[in-house]
Formats: sequence, structure tokens, C-alpha cells
Amino acid sequence: MNDTDRQHTSLKIPELMAPAGDKTMLTAVVNAGADAVYFGVEKLNMRVKAANFRLENLPELSSYCKENNVKTYLTLNSIIYEDDLDQLREIITEAKNANIDRIICWDLSVIQLCREIGIPFCISTQGSVSNSLAAGFYKDIGASRIVLARECSLEDIKKVRASTDLEIEVFIHGAMCIAVSGRCFMSHYLFGKSANRGDCIQPCRREYQVYDPIIDKSMLVGEDYILSPEDLCTIEFIDQIIEAGVDSLKIEGRKRSPEYAQKATAVYRKAIDLYFENKLTLEIKLGLKNELRRVFNRGFSSGFYFGTPGSNEYANSFGSKASTRKEFLGRVLNYYKKAGVVYILIEAGTLQEGDEIYIMGKTTGVVKLNVENILNEDMKTNTAVKGEKVTFRCSELVRPHDAVYLIKNSSMAVTE
Repeated sequence: MNDTDRQHTSLKIPELMAPAGDKTMLTAVVNAGADAVYFGVEKLNMRVKAANFRLENLPELSSYCKENNVKTYLTLNSIIYEDDLDQLREIITEAKNANIDRIICWDLSVIQLCREIGIPFCISTQGSVSNSLAAGFYKDIGASRIVLARECSLEDIKKVRASTDLEIEVFIHGAMCIAVSGRCFMSHYLFGKSANRGDCIQPCRREYQVYDPIIDKSMLVGEDYILSPEDLCTIEFIDQIIEAGVDSLKIEGRKRSPEYAQKATAVYRKAIDLYFENKLTLEIKLGLKNELRRVFNRGFSSGFYFGTPGSNEYANSFGSKASTRKEFLGRVLNYYKKAGVVYILIEAGTLQEGDEIYIMGKTTGVVKLNVENILNEDMKTNTAVKGEKVTFRCSELVRPHDAVYLIKNSSMAVTE
């Protein structure tokens, strides 16, 4: 055994935490290998505009995750006002009754009620914890984990890790905000929709002009979307983050699509597993990065891990740079498990032999496959059009009413 092998075997395998915006996304990330999921329940979280679970869904969600050995973390990470306290108590009480594993929070009212009701809590990135003294304070009041501020570098993380035994969680992939730890007032100022209450409508992602009223002229601000950072992507240095000794690696994305969450989870699951098998090479990392480009992204940045991001790490276009996009194709009519065949109705567009598709549903999650051997009324065909019902091979279990999407190459694709 060489020194590298010894280092790998001496490290604890970190938890991989994935977003769960709804049941489809939850199923997708659990199937993709998540060790933990985080989610909200309609109110008092920083993604209230995303798909969220209802309070009455918590027992079913908790039971499903426990059956799959997946931890459950409920986000209660918005600012809490006096009028929210009764609802807050109800949510935490129901989370406790449903055996939710942990609350993610930072408002002291949430911390106080977690202590009173008796449920573990983690300090959200909104707490801006960036040093061991702050970590020690939160440990003293009962926190079981801290999510370090996104502005921490890799060296900062190592220093905090060396000075505390509190669990440490860091973000490894997904959207970044121009504001410190996401505490932005732009949406509130312009539209009365507060980011700190989960209502942000992301005006920062737009293109802006500077206007001079004296000469009545305006100009674009630079060539980039200067308030819109590229997405965080750590796949090329995920080994360094693991070696820093963190306990949990978190993927951002409750407002994004199920296929995004599934792809990001599957890619980082593979990278973590290969690292501990001593098989994670640079070539594999670059291949995995190309996989991540297939789903929603604004371009990729290393964030603050190696210092303050430079001026070249802002998005230069609106929306996604994903190398693929999905188009609705139809729905599953039936699945013949013994034969491994799916029967679908084409409701839009055209399906051709060799196409890639997604099949998505609340119980199915996200299934991706290449279409081969299309049959239309038992006759082989290379093409199926709107209104036709066809069958083809599908080795994974899907269900009636699942949505079917065609995966197409995108003109927004970028390469490095």
C-alpha cells in the first residue's frame, strides 16, 4: 500500500447531499446515490418559489428516505418575523414527529425552538460561519453541523477543520450569488420580493445598462452579465475538498429540474467512489465535467475555493449553457416489466431510432435511455410521430402517466 492509498483509507467518506424540490427530484437523487437530501415545506425557507413539499408529506418523505438509508434535512433558513412563530413551531414539531434528521437554519428563533422541541440543527450558509471561533459558539448552543460560508477558500476550510470537531458542510456544485452568502436586497428593492424570505426573482441574472441623464445616452455594462456569476463546479478538484476533511458535500439546485439534480448527484457520486478506489484520474474528471455540461448551467467557476473569483467568472449570456435541452414528447401508457418494454403515446414532436430520451415521474424519478427497436403495432419502424403509440426496450422500471422528453443538442453549448 502506497502513501496515497493510506491517505484514502484513513479519510472518512463524506456525505453527498442533494436537493429535493419535489417527489420526482427526490426519487431521482435517491436513485442516483445521494446519502442525504434537503428540502423545504412551502414557507420559511430560502426557496419558497421552488417546488416544495407540504407539511403533511413529511412522514411519507421520511419513511421513503429511511427505507433507502438516506438522511433528511429540512430547510428553515429564512428570516423569521414575529407573525411566523406559531407556524415555525408547527413545522418543527411536525418534523420531529416525522423523524426528520435535522433542521437547516440560522435565525436564533429556529435554533431556540429546535433546542426546546429536541431536534438536531445545522447552521445554514446564511449564518456566514467562516472561522473556528464562530463554529465553537454554535457548537456551544447545540449545533451538530455548520455549513461554511461560500466565501471560504480551501485553505480557510482546512484551518477551520483543524480547529473544531463540529461537522462541516460545503457546497460543491450549483448556482452562486453575487451577494455575501446570498444576503441580497436587489430583488426586494426593485420588486418587493425579498431574497431573505425565499422570494428572490433573480434580477441579477439580467443584462444592465448605465444611463447618463445629462447627455441622454446609455451603454451596456461590460460584455458580461456582471451581477450573475457562473455556476460553482468542483469536479476537477473534488479530491482536494475530500482531503480537507469535510463531512458533507452539498449540491445546490432545488429550483432546477429533476434531470439536473439527477445528473449532478450521479456525477459526484461516481467521483467520490472512484476517489476512494484510488481511480479518480484527471481524464475521468474532465469526462465527468462534460457530463455536467449536459444539464442546466451558466458556465463553470471554482468559486472562492482558490481565492476571490476573477472578472472572467461572470456569466456572458442569459439562461443556461447546457449542451442539451429537453422537449416534451409524450407519456407512458404502460410498462411491461417481464419483457422490459415501455409503451408510450407520442403527443408532440417526432421520435427516431437512436434518440436519447428522459422518462420522469414521481415514483420513477429520472430514467435516461437510447431508443432502439421501435415497434408500431408490432411493425418495426425508424420514426414515430404525434398521435402514434409505440413500444421499445426499457430496462428500468417506469410507470403509466410518466412524462417522456426528447433530449436534443443545444445551440448554447460551450466547451473549454
